[in-house]
Amino acid sequence: MNQAAELLQEKFPEEVVEVVEFRGETQITVKPGRIVDICKALRDDNRTSFRYLSMIAGMDYLPQSPRFGVVYNLYSHKNKNRVTLKALLADDAAPAIDSVVPVWNTANWHEREAYDMMGIRFRGHPDLRRILMPNDWVGHPQRKDYPLRGK
Repeated sequence: MNQAAELLQEKFPEEVVEVVEFRGETQITVKPGRIVDICKALRDDNRTSFRYLSMIAGMDYLPQSPRFGVVYNLYSHKNKNRVTLKALLADDAAPAIDSVVPVWNTANWHEREAYDMMGIRFRGHPDLRRILMPNDWVGHPQRKDYPLRGK
């Protein structure tokens, strides 16, 4: 089993929802409530050392429930290892999760893009505002229910 999965099952057993290993890649699904603590553990523990956040993506799984999720791709240069961390968000009109900018500063623009395109709010983000669409734009164009021709 992947070191990251072992670490999270050891330190956060109640938060780990699922671990999937496929073709040498590991995806760990966690509950969103302690995402900052989980990310700090993955960054700071010598067994994992995930100091590089390569991507955050907002996901729309419509028609599934929960509808929204946030995916984090992490890489450890020290261990030459990567992991995908996924948190599924509660079904509501304004999906939200805590910001991981305090863990990896590069999360700043990734979270702004997920907010702009999907409408996922990142609590505690230092400057959560649109990054691609104009400030007066209505809606979030990467949601599956957004009209193809726009509004």
